[in-house]
Formats: sequence, structure tokens, C-alpha cells
Amino acid sequence: MRTTHIALAVLVAALWGVNFVVIEIGLGHFPPLLFSALRFLVAVLPAVFFVGRPKVAWKWVVGVGLALGVAKFGLLFVGMDRGMPAGLSSLVLQIQAVFTALFATLFLGERPGRVRLLGMGVALTGIAVAAVDEGASGPLLAFALVVAAAACWGVSNVLTRKASPADSLNFMVWVSTVPVVPLLGLSLLFEGPAADLAALRALDATGAGVIVYVAWVTTVFGFGVWGFLLRRYPASSVAPFSLLVPVFGMSSAALLLGESISPARWCAAALLVGGVALTSLSRGGPRATTGGGSVPALDVSPPAAPAPVGPRGARPADLLRRPLRTRRPV
Repeated sequence: MRTTHIALAVLVAALWGVNFVVIEIGLGHFPPLLFSALRFLVAVLPAVFFVGRPKVAWKWVVGVGLALGVAKFGLLFVGMDRGMPAGLSSLVLQIQAVFTALFATLFLGERPGRVRLLGMGVALTGIAVAAVDEGASGPLLAFALVVAAAACWGVSNVLTRKASPADSLNFMVWVSTVPVVPLLGLSLLFEGPAADLAALRALDATGAGVIVYVAWVTTVFGFGVWGFLLRRYPASSVAPFSLLVPVFGMSSAALLLGESISPARWCAAALLVGGVALTSLSRGGPRATTGGGSVPALDVSPPAAPAPVGPRGARPADLLRRPLRTRRPV
């Protein structure tokens, strides 16, 4: 990869990591479900008018929109609102790679190899260590909600794999149109119209800036750049940068929010990131693409074998296109 493109990949990982701090700040201004709805509403406007029509069937757009937008982000925002730390959330969500591999095995018939099974075991051990640490110092229910969000992310990854969108930005923008109305309805039902109206009336520069960041910076810009890199380079070259997301997430939460990182949490981070790397880097893995801070899992399937080479380096297709020579009379 070119140096400038490496810098872009690191920048996107940093933006996605800091996004968890921004979400934490936004939850001080909005109820979680309303906040998530506004995030998608702003993400699609005005982008939806410039990306063209969806390039996949509507069933995939709706399915991913519900699994990713409503379930994954709804659970994540509610979990963080209930007390799940921003840095730990950025780490725990990476277990989505394990859920993706599990669901791909169950529903796509993919068989995980030994390396992937080892990685899944290591990552789950990391989650267990983080759960014990969080249970001793914070609300375990909030932790469980974020794990459930990671599971929903895994479902959306499998659906995205089935959809196989050719244009990731076009797909992400149309997926973002789906959750707006369901999330607004859930917010009115569970958070109440009074709380929603009070949050909107109290909207200030900080609240507006938070929405712009989570909608345009991490979604439109982040996935636009990520899609550009994936179109230019193999996924095996680009996707490893996603492992930097929890590094930036935990470090920015410690610096900006004052979150402490216990030795047990460092241990959980090492186990989880290492396990996700093993799970993702194993051959034949599913390629998981997400939206809204979601990060593609690694896919380093071997390239297709080159076609057999004929005389003087010509391939069979080239030989077929050549005119037949007639033997000159002796």
C-alpha cells in the first residue's frame, strides 16, 4: 500500500475508535434510541440523493438495516447509556468476528478450520475476562447488551455477505434509511415523547456536532474511504487496520473521559484482539462488512489460480482467438 493510503486506513480506524467517546458525549444530550435514529437520519441526508438507486435487492437492504441499524446500534447505545464504558464497548464489539464466523457456519455452511476455532476460543476467553472485570466494577447488564449488539452485527455481516454489494457506500447509505422510522417509534414508545422533545429543544452546538460526527464523519467519510481502499487493494491488506479501532477507542476514552484501564482489562484486550486476528486471518473466512462504525472482518482467501499458460506464455483463450495458420506447400 502507498504511504498516503496507509495513513488513510489508520485515520479511519482512529475516527471509528474515537467515535465511542463521541457517542458517550452524545448520550448526555439525547435518549439513546432517539440519538441512534438521528444518527441515521443525518447520515442519509443528503447522501441518499447522490448515490443512485440500490444496487442489491431490497430484501438485503431491509434485512441489514434492521439487524445493523435497529438491533446492533440500538443495543449498543442503550448499553452505553446504562453504564458500559466507551473504551470497553469499542473492545467488546470486536467479538462480532466470532459471531460472524459462527453464523456463517450455521447458515452458510462454512466450516471453520482449526486456526479459526482457536481464535474463537481465545476471543471468547477475552470476553469472559472482561465480563468478570466489568461485573466487579460496573453494570453487567450493560455489558450483556453490548455483547448482544455484537451478535446482531454478526447477523448483519452474514446478510451483507449474501447481498455482496458492489458499492459499499451506496449500500451503506440505503441501509441507513431503514432504521430511522423503527428507532423513532421505539424511542417514542420506551423513552417517551416528552423526553424526545426536551432533547430536541435543548439542542446546542455540542449536540449538533456529535450527530454530524457519528453520521457524516464515521459513516459517510469513513466508509467511503474504507470502500475506496478495499476496491484498490486486497482485503487482506486493508482489513488488519480495523484491529486498531479498540486501541484508539480505549486510549481516547482514557485520555478524554478519564476511563481507567485495569490490568484485567488490558489482559482481556490482548486476548480479544489476538483471538479476533486469528479468527479473521484464517483462510476461507467470511468477509464481514458493516456500517456506521462497523468494521470489515479480514478475508485473506487465496487468489484464484492463474490460467494455464500455453506456448510462449500465451493463455488458452488467447490461442483460441488467433487465426489458424495454413501450412505452406512444400
